[in-house]
Amino acid sequence: MSSLPKRLMELLQQPIEALGYEYVGLQLLANRRPAILRIYIDKLQGVSVEDCATVSRQVSCLLDIQEPLTGSYQLEISSPGLERPLFTLEHYQRFKGSKVVILLQIPLQECRQFRGVLQEVDDQGILLQGEKGSQRIEFSNIREAHLVPTI
Repeated sequence: MSSLPKRLMELLQQPIEALGYEYVGLQLLANRRPAILRIYIDKLQGVSVEDCATVSRQVSCLLDIQEPLTGSYQLEISSPGLERPLFTLEHYQRFKGSKVVILLQIPLQECRQFRGVLQEVDDQGILLQGEKGSQRIEFSNIREAHLVPTI
């Protein structure tokens, strides 16, 4: 994780959790104008629009005071939804046995996207069972990962 997203996580995780929500993770889409800061929250009963508004007010105040972002940005607070993004080692462990889509930073076997069942998780990476067999993927090479909903 680059330094700005890590700094944002360190700034925002505890206050969000103090409000009674699970801090799932964040995405900073800095290449857009305005930039987008998307924060995912969750709770046992599910996330409502009111929950998002509550967290948005708290986060907006913190960002206004600390000013970690330069320039204009759009703040989005969201539930992780059915295609829940995976950010941490704990997320991968929690959803072991689930179908996932993994987008890589550097291609493996000329492929940047893998889809399959999350078989194993350790400190270094994951083992994904896909249509073409098993594939070991290091965390350092994962750009993005999310669940594939079963409907």
